[in-house]
Amino acid sequence: MPKLLIVTDAWRPQINGVVRSIENLVRDLGPLGIDVDILSPAEFRTVPLPGYPEIRLALAMPWGVSRRIARSNPDFIQIATEGPLGLLARRAALRRNGFTSSYHTRFPEYVSARYPLPESWLYAFMRWFHNAGRGCLVATESLRDELASKGFHNLHIWSRGVDTTLFRPDYPAPLDLPRPVFLHVGRMAVEKNVETFLAMDLPGSKLVVGGGPQLEDFKARYPGVTFTGARSGTELAALYAMGDVFVFPSLTDTFGLVLLEALASGVPIAAYPVTGPRDILGKSGAGVLDQDLRKAALACLDVPAEKARARAMDFSWEACARQFMNATYQSYGVSRDG
Repeated sequence: MPKLLIVTDAWRPQINGVVRSIENLVRDLGPLGIDVDILSPAEFRTVPLPGYPEIRLALAMPWGVSRRIARSNPDFIQIATEGPLGLLARRAALRRNGFTSSYHTRFPEYVSARYPLPESWLYAFMRWFHNAGRGCLVATESLRDELASKGFHNLHIWSRGVDTTLFRPDYPAPLDLPRPVFLHVGRMAVEKNVETFLAMDLPGSKLVVGGGPQLEDFKARYPGVTFTGARSGTELAALYAMGDVFVFPSLTDTFGLVLLEALASGVPIAAYPVTGPRDILGKSGAGVLDQDLRKAALACLDVPAEKARARAMDFSWEACARQFMNATYQSYGVSRDG
């Protein structure tokens, strides 16, 4: 049985797209005959990321990570993040049989939003990190084209899926809010551009689900908005199903799992015409993309819930797991039979 080691700086109890993608990947690789091992901050002492204490950084040493990888003895190494563990695993993997990586996050844009560092410097770091591997997995065609234009090599598509059994339109409404309900689910952080949505003049109600470093500030400044904090499982799914329109103000996401969860819940998407929303919606008519996000949100009130749900049915986690392994085999230059 082929063995895959996934190295990630993002892991439980964090709630984000990277963690959910890896969790679903691990679940669906087992039935495909892949033995999966996870190297995460859970194995080390950690410290909080300055300004973002929900994220814990591993205090690992090079020899510790190298020995851990040697004990695992994987056939394939997938490095999911460019953090402390990712950097140390990159170093160790280059002494073995190489690695593949994933471009989950727009690291240059996110760092530049917080610190006075030029994006060009950060993209140089990202090219150094990812181009050393055998292949880099990206979620969408438009992101692959964008990264290729910036000098990234060996790019492969690894899409995402959604649990259409958990996320569905038929939950009883857990809150009594005036209609229409304009919904957003995500991390309350500067790079997500959530305040654009919060400041919009819209009828009905705004419902915002998610935690993050800006949550308390948003609560204080937007008392007319209903904030629930982070939610999960059926509680989260029921909140999704309350929405009439899902408003996605981000300009920097590489995909947006929340978009698929909203669609599966029968909620059409209002977003900017950027990577992620553009790829997910395609020509489905399951939402509206416009540079005027308020205009898109209001137009979505005329999009049938059935059309949103139908688009979500095009995405499955099982297909994503197969796509991941196909890209891994191709990157390592081995046949499906090893």
